[in-house]
Amino acid sequence: MNAAIYFIAAVALIAIVVAVLYNQLVGKRQLARNGWSDIDVQLKRRADLIPQLVTTVKGYAAHERSLFEEIAEKRSAALAAGDDPERRAAAEGALARPVNRMVALAEAYPDLKANQNFLDLQRQLAETEDKIEMARRFYNGAVRELNILVHSVPSNVVAGAFGFKESAYFEIADGERAVPKVETR
Repeated sequence: MNAAIYFIAAVALIAIVVAVLYNQLVGKRQLARNGWSDIDVQLKRRADLIPQLVTTVKGYAAHERSLFEEIAEKRSAALAAGDDPERRAAAEGALARPVNRMVALAEAYPDLKANQNFLDLQRQLAETEDKIEMARRFYNGAVRELNILVHSVPSNVVAGAFGFKESAYFEIADGERAVPKVETR
């Protein structure tokens, strides 16, 4: 009789441990998804700002047609990259390079540098880049915590049994951020 009670207690204890670990994995996965959603919102905001910035700059630097076409192409690729953090990071990095070149054009056009609409768009882009960076840090922290659980004993057993997988970090090199210099007066 005692053996049956011990067996039932052991099975109940294992079930409780599995349930707790499963719930932790679900919670960490949800945090990572929430973080990715925040990044996606900010990247879409940036993608919406870029055409406005291009339109403003076009009026001053119409001869830069190839740069504007490159920006349009890279923007479409970034929007089409979807929810894979590695593909999206590569596409966003590729977009940031021509956007940085476009923002740098302002130095060659004093009238553009003084244009209030351009300055407002530049400020909004800089704020959006800061928000992307904050969202990226949150997401990468949530992914780190999920990945630790996916690889740690005993949660790795539960993760494997229920199909939890390691998530990818969202990495963008600092040189690939579309960060304009915003001068305050």
